[in-house]
Amino acid sequence: MRKLVSVAVFALCAAVCGAQTIPELFGKAKEQIKAGSWKDALTTLDTLDAESRKPGNESVRGQLETPLAFYRGVCQSNLGDSDKAVAEFRTFLKAQPNATVDGTMYGKKTVAAFERAQKELAERPPSLAEAYKDFRPRPDRVGEPVDERWGDSPIRWILTDAQKSEWAAIKDPNVRTDFVEKFWAGFASAPAVEGRSYRQEFECRVAFADANFAPDEERRGSLTDRGMVFVLLGPPSYAGRKPLRSGDDVSVESGMTSFGSQDAGNSEKAMRAAKPNTTSGKLATNSVKFGSPGSHAADSSTNRVETWHYRREVLPKAVPFQQVDFQFVTKQGYGDDVLQRDSNVVNTLTAAKP
Repeated sequence: MRKLVSVAVFALCAAVCGAQTIPELFGKAKEQIKAGSWKDALTTLDTLDAESRKPGNESVRGQLETPLAFYRGVCQSNLGDSDKAVAEFRTFLKAQPNATVDGTMYGKKTVAAFERAQKELAERPPSLAEAYKDFRPRPDRVGEPVDERWGDSPIRWILTDAQKSEWAAIKDPNVRTDFVEKFWAGFASAPAVEGRSYRQEFECRVAFADANFAPDEERRGSLTDRGMVFVLLGPPSYAGRKPLRSGDDVSVESGMTSFGSQDAGNSEKAMRAAKPNTTSGKLATNSVKFGSPGSHAADSSTNRVETWHYRREVLPKAVPFQQVDFQFVTKQGYGDDVLQRDSNVVNTLTAAKP
């Protein structure tokens, strides 16, 4: 853990060299923690948090969130607030799933809270919505090249038929560039999402879908049916899977099946055993199976149905329903994660387009 935190601190300081107060505050908090001044350290961490949220510090904020959660967990565990400590360590472990903690440096209370957070994550992995909230796309994976393939990229999900026709007729690279600039300028007045512009949110969703829904190395996750729904609607309220048994109708109602927490833990252990370097993004994909209320897990059968439930608060305003369910069927001879396009689904996707 000493090595891990040192790397995080180095990255933070390198990213904030222009914001002098932030590295100073970070260093002060570390010294207070080293001295066992837990309350003072929490106060400094709160000040550091507020400073990082000021305009112009967006890149700093991204570097700061993970170590901030860890050090808060250390302070709260030593102050006897184990529940808050576990919550902070859960946030930290989502970004650093293979991390360990040095008991000789941080104390037995910290180790106990840290191990409890690890156990809870194994039994109840983050939902798809939680995984997206913690997602930080790589800068080199954001945005689409402006070439003849731009219209066939995930941009297709938000292009109108008229725009598709106009784009297909363009042959001049300069005219293509002008088209793309005007296209995104049309969203300048769109409401921000979690502080991100419409374009930034769109590109973040595309990056998440590519990282988590790709069926193989040849196809982008954002170009699958699940990717399309995620790009247009964002993460579902909750999700789950059930096996599609012989004789079942494709349009099952619940799309869910309950399992015990031990099954959830075994599923993650199996992933780690097969691939020790499994990323948090891949674990997040696996967590779709447990993301509904209660403990749920996917059947390992090749025939299955996965259901994403979108409640009223995350649906487009024009959609008149309290909940819309999107079902993705995988069946031999039928396809993988094929969206079932009933009228409610089609109308909701139409309403989600700009």
